[in-house]
Amino acid sequence: MMGNNASSYSMTLVIIFGIFIFRLSCSKAQEVPAMFVLGDSLVDVGNNNFLPASIAKANYPHYGMDFPTRRPTGRFSNGKNAADLLAEKLGLPSPPPFMSLIANKDTSAYTTGVSFASSGAGIFNSSDIKLSIPLTTQIGYYEYVYQNLVGMLGQSGAQDRISKSVFLIVVGNNDIFDYFGSRDLRNQNTPVAFIKVMARTLKVLLKRLHASGARKFVVPGIGAIGCIPLQRSMTPTQECNEDLNALASAYNHVLKTMLQELKSELNDISYSFHDTYAVAQNINQNPATYGFTELKAACCGLGKLRAQSPCLPVSMFCLNRRDHMWWDLIHPTEATDAILVDAMFDGPLQYNCPINVKQLVAV
Repeated sequence: MMGNNASSYSMTLVIIFGIFIFRLSCSKAQEVPAMFVLGDSLVDVGNNNFLPASIAKANYPHYGMDFPTRRPTGRFSNGKNAADLLAEKLGLPSPPPFMSLIANKDTSAYTTGVSFASSGAGIFNSSDIKLSIPLTTQIGYYEYVYQNLVGMLGQSGAQDRISKSVFLIVVGNNDIFDYFGSRDLRNQNTPVAFIKVMARTLKVLLKRLHASGARKFVVPGIGAIGCIPLQRSMTPTQECNEDLNALASAYNHVLKTMLQELKSELNDISYSFHDTYAVAQNINQNPATYGFTELKAACCGLGKLRAQSPCLPVSMFCLNRRDHMWWDLIHPTEATDAILVDAMFDGPLQYNCPINVKQLVAV
């Protein structure tokens, strides 16, 4: 009799403990009910697959070879990208591409987040909007989702959910590439003037997001884009393009100042700026610490440094993606993104200003 009672008592404790853990995990999830992603190819999870005229797609091998499905999904990576990895940190499913939800008339995913990111997108609209989804259009799509959430949850319910959600904004790389590649842009603006206009324009767009409920922003700076394989392949010594790096670094300083100004104007927002540039340079200076043996060449591509073409089905690819910093001529490997996201999520203030993402979630 006592044995049965003891067994029942133990089972009761197990059930109570299980309920406690379940509620604890649910309460954590409720702190970040959703993540919305806007930006470029670094966080595109397949939106460009739905743009018939776009050539900026990653829906063919060898992209996705290390993704759980082992198939190309539209991510410009061998596996998961930064958006996927940050969603995992937040205990969320990876936000699906908005264009797929529209195509399938599926609104069920709106409550846990959506990705609007598009390869080729920048702060400024591209001259050919058929090739990518400009940031202004991405925000328009988000506003559509927000109105749907209001219809589903009511005004107060939608606002409560959105105010606790994380907005990941990864953009600016293509604008700087465009500036360096366009004589007209260089004639119109000095480098300093150009990056200031970039920051001012982004500020206006962030205010639009705020007007539709956004309160928590994660805004990574631009990385050391002068060190991507494409840029290294253009120099005889395979060194970084330091002019490009200098402009990226200068923009990051302007971006940090803009975010501080935005916070003073909209005191109900919180943000985390992540210094991607500093983390990337730390990897470049201490590759072995991060498990890398190859910093210059892409893993997948053709020609010099495998950077003379995108990662095409006919391309050569490295056998060990974990020891390469770069997947293709422009984009990092999943291994690199994992390092960046770790530093972004709970890294020191050396890389995050004024708080990291984990602290942002707790605000």
